[in-house]
Amino acid sequence: MSTSTLSNLNTFLSSQLRTTLPPATTHTFTSQTLIVTGANSGLGLEAARHFVAQGAARVILAVRSLSAGEAAARSIAESTGREGVAEAWELDLARYASVEGFVGRVERELEGGVDVVVANAGVFMVAFERQEEEEEGGPGMTMVVNVIGHMLLALLLLPKMRATAVARGRAGVITFTGSFTHWMTSFPERTAADVFAELADRKTARMKDRYYVSKLIQLLVVREFAEELTRSAKPGKIITSVVNPGFVATRIMRHEGPMFQIFQKGLLKMLSRTPEVGSLTLVHGAAGGEETHGQYLDDCKVGKPGGFVLDPQARATQKQLWRELTAKLENIHPGIMQNL
Repeated sequence: MSTSTLSNLNTFLSSQLRTTLPPATTHTFTSQTLIVTGANSGLGLEAARHFVAQGAARVILAVRSLSAGEAAARSIAESTGREGVAEAWELDLARYASVEGFVGRVERELEGGVDVVVANAGVFMVAFERQEEEEEGGPGMTMVVNVIGHMLLALLLLPKMRATAVARGRAGVITFTGSFTHWMTSFPERTAADVFAELADRKTARMKDRYYVSKLIQLLVVREFAEELTRSAKPGKIITSVVNPGFVATRIMRHEGPMFQIFQKGLLKMLSRTPEVGSLTLVHGAAGGEETHGQYLDDCKVGKPGGFVLDPQARATQKQLWRELTAKLENIHPGIMQNL
């Protein structure tokens, strides 16, 4: 085991076993409108519950299953005593048309603006799968949901969020749920002339660590996104970050086989955080302090990423990934990069 891997492992164990996260009451979201993707269960649901309890005016649960989202909204109302604050809206991040439709609804119906977006939804796929409408050369569900769909959503919402920031006199926040697993891959696809094209090759797809690769790519492109936001001269400040919620007992790895489920059950019992506790990291990211901009947040503070992010070549790869991703986004929604 390398020195860097051992260091990352020690950091992980210390975080899981010795760290007490600050309570949600540390932050207030009074009168704010927030969007939380993947909010029907797990981290997203518990983060949304915290937002409602901490005074949010409106919390949009952006979910693929509307019935599950409506059940989540009822659960939040019952537990917080605040009826009608949380509401479910349909959003399928694997379908670009769904993302565009969701943003259109935001523009029509959220007249008071959008203060915070918590880009939390994610998938952990064990097989290479594509949506029917995804282009044949697409990189598959894991990359589409965990990276492309969320960045499409963020860029399409920028004009609305900037206008809100100007009207409120405070920065808007777009925070992404990342993962400590970003350091658990050597990311060999990084050497390809076109990384996303390499990831789209079904025959060579390494699905055992595709989720880890997606979280590494997410971290790199959000760092570049933050730099672009900083350089922009457009009015309305936006703070962005990537949050590591730690090892949390959710159902994201439900597609793994029975032997893995047995192994994971033991790990969950020994090491995991509950979704309610893990979601405190999302609350911290959503609060959006100036110091969090462009940062990897760990245990409700600015942390240090690991793995390839620290490699001397990471900067060049980050730039390449951003070029490739933004070209894809322009193809999906022409003119989108003007929102920056």
